[in-house]
Amino acid sequence: MKFKTLIAGAVLACSWTGVAQAADSDPQYLSDWWHQSVNVVGSYHTRFGPQFNNDVYLEYEAFAKKDWFDFYGYLDLTNFFGAGNSNANGIFDHGSPMFMEIEPRFSIDKLTGTSLAFGPFKEWYFANNYIYDMGRNSDNRQNTWYMGLGTDIDTHSDVGLSLNVYAKYQWENYGAANENSWDGYRFKVKYFVPITTLWGGNLGYVGFTNFDWGSDLNEKGGSSRTSNSIASSHILSLGYDHWHFSAVARYFHNGGQWADGQELNFGNGPFEVKSTGWGYYLVAGYNF
Repeated sequence: MKFKTLIAGAVLACSWTGVAQAADSDPQYLSDWWHQSVNVVGSYHTRFGPQFNNDVYLEYEAFAKKDWFDFYGYLDLTNFFGAGNSNANGIFDHGSPMFMEIEPRFSIDKLTGTSLAFGPFKEWYFANNYIYDMGRNSDNRQNTWYMGLGTDIDTHSDVGLSLNVYAKYQWENYGAANENSWDGYRFKVKYFVPITTLWGGNLGYVGFTNFDWGSDLNEKGGSSRTSNSIASSHILSLGYDHWHFSAVARYFHNGGQWADGQELNFGNGPFEVKSTGWGYYLVAGYNF
């Protein structure tokens, strides 16, 4: 199985700070509600597979919130600059041509014309998280749909907080034993904390954590796979009207549902799975 192109573009929600808190100079964009950017991302020691992955890639990213529609998503051209390691084949070197993740949410309150708010829960959504790795063939492809319920939390402050819980349907998964089945659940928490102005821009902290559990992959796939995993991203973002820069630390626990510490051999000699630990990213992007 190739997990070379599984990268964490979702951590780039940090660009939200560069647009949503843009300076008072009234910058011009192609759309006043569909916020988009192009980014260059460098990743180091990401742990979505059983081996470390390093990559430098090009990304298109977008987010929107309009009426009943809430959206975040990105599309990555992996190893676009040819600077990754041997586990980072991509668009130009017989790896995956494209990796995509989108998170559309549809407001139940607004679509039904009914306020479902109570306590700290401001609004409710039909929430989705769809992941697609195009791969070169079905054995090198991921096709995953998380679907469930989401909500925004009233923090009575400038801190933004949203929660989503999903059930997962797994189509292709690089040939893993849980393909074409309902297989587990995900709880996602997202948060944003504005910090201060710095060097003429807006400095903010953005984070999200995915808790995955209840999968049958450990039972079906053997001791090298797990039924749970965690990926927790912590982002410092400096945003301007058009430019944004970010530094990201991401903690993995059994990343990609690979059991940390197991010994595997994919034909090039045995190695120890290191799916628990930290990975890092640097991001530079332009909002247009």
